[in-house]
Amino acid sequence: MNSLTTISLIVLGFIPSLSWLLFYLRKDAHPEPKANIAKVFFLGMATAPFVIVFQMIPNVVLKLNLGLGSQSFIFWAALVEELFKFLVIWLFILNTQDFDEPIDAMIYMIVAALGFAAMENILFLFRALDGGFQNLIAVWGLRFVGATFLHALAGAVTGYFLGLAWFYHHHAYKIIALGLILATLFHFAFNIFVLNSNLAGGFFYSSFALLLTFSILIAFLFHKLWQRQLRQDYT
Repeated sequence: MNSLTTISLIVLGFIPSLSWLLFYLRKDAHPEPKANIAKVFFLGMATAPFVIVFQMIPNVVLKLNLGLGSQSFIFWAALVEELFKFLVIWLFILNTQDFDEPIDAMIYMIVAALGFAAMENILFLFRALDGGFQNLIAVWGLRFVGATFLHALAGAVTGYFLGLAWFYHHHAYKIIALGLILATLFHFAFNIFVLNSNLAGGFFYSSFALLLTFSILIAFLFHKLWQRQLRQDYT
C-alpha cells in the first residue's frame, strides 16, 4: 500500500464524522470554542485503542470465550464504547469554564462520539480495501449514513442525560447512569439489526428505521433541553 492510498483512506474516514459534526455544530446557538471542539474530537479518536483493549477483557482476562457475534459480546462492546466517549467529557470538559450550560453536554458528547467514529471508520476502510474498490465504497457509504450517525445519536443520548443532571444535582449519578444504559441499548439494538441484515432484508431496513426514529427523538430532546435552559436563565 502506497502513501497516497493511506492518506486517501484516512481522509475518507474523516469525511463522515466531519460532515455530521458540521451539521450538529450549526444547531448550537452559543458555539463552543473551536479549540475545545478540536480537542474533544481528537480525544474521542484517541480512545479507540483503549476501547479495543477493554472490549477484549471478557475473553482475554476473564476467559469467558464470548463469540464476537454473540449478543453478550455485542452488548459489552457497545457499553465500553459509550463509556469511553463519556469519559472524554467527564475528564476533560465537564469541570472547565467553557462547560457553562446544559446543552453543551449534548454538543460535546456528539463531538467525542464523532471523533471515535472517525478512527473506527479509518480502521474499517483499511480492512475493506482487501475486498476491492467497490467494497471499499460500499463500506464507506454505509458507515457514513449508518455507524457514524449511530455514534453521534448515541452520544447525544448520553449528553441529554448529562445535561439533565445539571438540574438535578442530588440525582446526577443516577441520571447519567440511565443515559449511558439507554445509549448502550440503542447502540446494541442497531448492531444486532446490522449483523442480522445479511439474513433478512427486514433487519437492514430496521436498522435505518431505528436511526431515523432516534434522530427525531434527539432533535426533540435537544429542543426540550434548550427550552429548559432558557427558563432557568430567565428565572
